[in-house]
Amino acid sequence: MSLETYERTTFAFDGKARTVFRKGTGPAVIVMAEMPGITPKVIEFADRVVGIGCTAVLPHLFGVPGKDPNEGGRAGALQAMTTVMLPACVSAEFTVLATGRTSPVISWLRALAREEHARCGGPGVGAVGMCFTGGFALAMSTIPDVVAPVLSQPSLPLPLTRASRETIDISAGDLDLVKARCARDGLQVVGLRFKGDRFVPPGRFEFLRRHLGDAFVAVELDDESANPDAAMAPHSCLTEHLIDRPGEPTHDALQVVLEHFRSRLLVPA
Repeated sequence: MSLETYERTTFAFDGKARTVFRKGTGPAVIVMAEMPGITPKVIEFADRVVGIGCTAVLPHLFGVPGKDPNEGGRAGALQAMTTVMLPACVSAEFTVLATGRTSPVISWLRALAREEHARCGGPGVGAVGMCFTGGFALAMSTIPDVVAPVLSQPSLPLPLTRASRETIDISAGDLDLVKARCARDGLQVVGLRFKGDRFVPPGRFEFLRRHLGDAFVAVELDDESANPDAAMAPHSCLTEHLIDRPGEPTHDALQVVLEHFRSRLLVPA
């Protein structure tokens, strides 16, 4: 999978300009890549979003767009991850370790969501984060433009302490706004994780259940259901560890996400 079929534009907000890749027609879904960036597997997922009748919008947040981290085998994948991860961890735009904070990049992503809603129409936009960006869709949901958030293996803050294992990267004020939208607007948040994933401990999903109640739809997968050919332990629910065959648990999880977008974004004729 490559970005050759995607339109390449630039979106600027508050003095920060970033490249954005766009493809498709219909309501927008903001696809925020996992580490180490917009890989062929992320593009493959974005193409599935296009296939259901939505516009896939991929902001370039880190890494080299289109680069396949698996070209050099497991060692190459680890090197690619490390090369991108270290600069991101020290960037002021991402809250990696602190608890009770929303990453500063969220302001830019909310502005992108408003822009894409105005551009593409529909009842609002979808947003899916993965791994490093996994919790971003939750913090973006403070604005009414975001109506279909998905948190795939949300890994921040890094679960190094008990406090960080039992929370997610969002401020208390932003979380209150999301909770209010769930109660008032019927907002529904989908989350995915592998049960044995050390980067997404069970306490993180318990935190979301406690605060969002029935508005949080958790998809928790057995590690044995992950693609065994992936370069790392079970983690990437929608990309590297997906086995895209009917009857496979990861395939069913993908369908939950796509149906979330269909039901929230695609208004029946």
